Amino acid sequence: MADQIQRIKQRYGIIGRTEALDRALDTALRVASTDLSVLITGESGVGKEIFSRVIHDNSPRKHEGFIAINCGAIPEGTINSELFGHEKGAFTGAAGERKGYFETYDGGTIFLDEIGEMPLNTQTFLLRILESGEFVRVGSNKVQRTSVRIIAATNVNLRENVQKGKFREDLYFRLNTVPIQLPPLRERREDIYLLFRRFALDFAEKYRLEPLELTQDARQLLENYSWPGNIRELKNVADQLSILSEERNIDGVALQRKMPQLNQRHLPSIAGPSGADGLQEREILYKVLFDMKKDLNDLKSLVFELISTNNLEMPDAQQMKNLRLPEGSSTASVIQRMEEEYPESHTPSSQPNYPPRNFPETDGDYEPIILSNNQRRQYDESEIVEENLSLEDNERQLINKALEKHQGHRREAALDLGISERTLYRKIEKYGL
Repeated sequence: MADQIQRIKQRYGIIGRTEALDRALDTALRVASTDLSVLITGESGVGKEIFSRVIHDNSPRKHEGFIAINCGAIPEGTINSELFGHEKGAFTGAAGERKGYFETYDGGTIFLDEIGEMPLNTQTFLLRILESGEFVRVGSNKVQRTSVRIIAATNVNLRENVQKGKFREDLYFRLNTVPIQLPPLRERREDIYLLFRRFALDFAEKYRLEPLELTQDARQLLENYSWPGNIRELKNVADQLSILSEERNIDGVALQRKMPQLNQRHLPSIAGPSGADGLQEREILYKVLFDMKKDLNDLKSLVFELISTNNLEMPDAQQMKNLRLPEGSSTASVIQRMEEEYPESHTPSSQPNYPPRNFPETDGDYEPIILSNNQRRQYDESEIVEENLSLEDNERQLINKALEKHQGHRREAALDLGISERTLYRKIEKYGL
């Protein structure tokens, strides 16, 4: 199957080595030999029509007709006539009878792009074709039959449209017999430069120019951009640079000057009202780090104060490092409890004799140990708290804690983090959570 996928890529000019892309191609090839309906989903510009051609050209219907129809480009008043045909005089301007696409391409394949834009009235006729192969021309009462394979595609969430009453639920399940999900370009980082090189070489060959070359920093700019227009937008950028750039070797500075939109980033931030000062991702992480450091310093100061005030000696610095908080307790709760039990402004003479807490039990009576100056310095030097300032590590921990808090429900975790669900999915895939 891997060799067949590679041949398909070469035949249709599909560039990429992402696992999600190969998985989509594998599904397309497996379903091609059947007559099952296919629903291709993905953002605009990811290449849904190419996949419909792959399915048709590798099916038993490959010698019959194929047509791609954009449902959103046909007016609601004429779409039934375009798809199913009409009789003479069926409406104003119908000077004669006309065959529709389902009659003309009988035995072939019809690709219905932007199926989510199809009117509800037309969806009823399409459902009947999927169930029985029957249809009726506009203005006629004669039932006709057709044997057409339907491949549909959409860039919207049809499940949400079903819930809003904009799309028939029974039609959705009929079309979604075999789903194929195409990944957006921002989830195919390793393919971005390959696609850019292909577009730049094609443009140079067509207009007899020297092909563009990108430096490493310029390449990173391309790969870090979100590409809302996907492959179509990347091709436009390659064409513009090929014709507008005098230099054929472009660095990051030149690329930013010619394509300032590449500087845009889409990092998660705290959602707030319009015009409010939102905390950016870096600020959130540093705030968490500084709060943790403050808690640790407060706890350490309190422990030192208790030791000094009560003339206590800790058994061993390494044992102190190995101590753990009781299960279910937080640093803040331990500090609060200790502050309640050990109020400020106390002296050794007035301080009650509190029993030791959370220390290993001993066979005999508890004997306080007096620290010598050298031992106390050794303990002070050993208590160095090293902070982990890695943004990625702390971001991974925040996402993991949010997922645990909401028991794996990603929508609730995304709301808690203040980021979009799509951004959370990308972060989960990035960190392998």
